[in-house]
Amino acid sequence: MEAKKPYVIAVVIQLIYTGMFVVSKAAFDQGMNTYVFIFYRMVAASLLLLPIAIVLERKNVRSLSLVLLLKLFFYALIGNTFSLNLYNVSMKFTSATVASASSNSMPVVAFCLALLLRMEVVKLRSLSGKAKVAGVALCLAGVFVLAFYTGPALSPVNPHRAFAVAHASNNNIPSRMTWIKGTFFMVLANVTWALWIVLQSALLKEYPNKMLVTVTQCVFSTVQCFFVAVIAEKDFSKWNLRMDISLVAIFYTGFVVTGVSYYLQAWCMEMKGPVFLAMWNPLCFVFTIFCSSFFLGEIVHLGSILGGALLVGGLYSVLWAKGRESKVELMSSTAKMIDGTKDEQGYKKPQEKDDGNKKQEESISSWGVEQA
Repeated sequence: MEAKKPYVIAVVIQLIYTGMFVVSKAAFDQGMNTYVFIFYRMVAASLLLLPIAIVLERKNVRSLSLVLLLKLFFYALIGNTFSLNLYNVSMKFTSATVASASSNSMPVVAFCLALLLRMEVVKLRSLSGKAKVAGVALCLAGVFVLAFYTGPALSPVNPHRAFAVAHASNNNIPSRMTWIKGTFFMVLANVTWALWIVLQSALLKEYPNKMLVTVTQCVFSTVQCFFVAVIAEKDFSKWNLRMDISLVAIFYTGFVVTGVSYYLQAWCMEMKGPVFLAMWNPLCFVFTIFCSSFFLGEIVHLGSILGGALLVGGLYSVLWAKGRESKVELMSSTAKMIDGTKDEQGYKKPQEKDDGNKKQEESISSWGVEQA
C-alpha cells in the first residue's frame, strides 16, 4: 500500500487542479471580476499560510535581508500577480479545457527559458537533443491549433449544466478574435509562470527556506493584487461576496489549491521526483474535458482536443529527453568512479592503454549510452 501512495496522490493532485479550472470558469461566467477574484484568492492563501509560518518560522524571519525581500517582491509580481491575473483573463476569453490543455506546455516553456539563460544545453546530434527540439515544435503546433482551428463541436455530456448561469446565452460565446487573443494571453501567462519557476529554483539554492519564501510572496502578491483590482474594478459594489459558486471558487483556490495541493506536490516530488509528477499532467486535461462539459455545459471542439494532444506529445518528448540525459549522466559518473577506484589500486589509467583497448572501451561506452 505504501508503494501505491505516490500514484494515488498524483491522481488526487490532478483532480484538485481540474476542480480549480471548473469552479474558476463557473465564477467568471457568473460575472465575477477576474482581478477581484485573484485578490480574494491571495487573501485566502495568506490567511492559511501566514499563521503556520508565524508558528514554525518566527525565529528565521530575521534572516530575510532587504535584498532578498526585494527579490521576493519582484518574483511575486511576476509569478503570482501578473501571471495569475493574465491566466484568469485568458480563461474568461476561452474555456476551462483550453486552460487545462495549455498547462501541459509549462515544462517545455520552462526548458526554453532555461536554455536562453544557459541553464540547459541541447546537443542536436544526440537523440535526446532531437527529442527536446521535437517537443518544442509539438508545443508550438498545439498552441496554433488551439488558437486557429475550431473543428466540429462535440455535444456536452450534460446539456443541463450544474453551475447554471442566469444570463447565459449565445451572446456569451467568445468571438473568433477574442478566442485567439485569449489563447495567446494564456501562452504569455505560462511563459511568465515558467520564468518564475526558473528564477525561484535559483533563489531557493541561495535561500532554501521554502515556507518563508512562499508566505512572503503570498503577502506581497496580496498587496499588489489589491492595487490591480482597484484600478481594474472601481465599482466596489462588485466586490461584494455572494453565497454562490464565486465564494466556493475563492475558498477552493485559496485553501485547497494553494494549501493542500502545494503540500501534496512537494511530498510527491520528494518521493518520486518532479518528472514523475509532470507525467500525470495530461490526466488533468482528460478530467477537465469531462467535468467542464458535465458541470458547465461547455461545448468542446475537436480543435481543443487536437491542440491539447499535441501539447501532451511535446510534454512527454521533453520529459523523455530529460530522463534519458539523467541516465547517461548517471552511467558516466558511475564509470568515472570505477575508473578512479582502479587507478588507486594500481591499474593503468585509460589514457595509458593501447589503441585497441581504447576502441573497445569506446564501443562499450557507446553501447551503454544507447541502452540508457
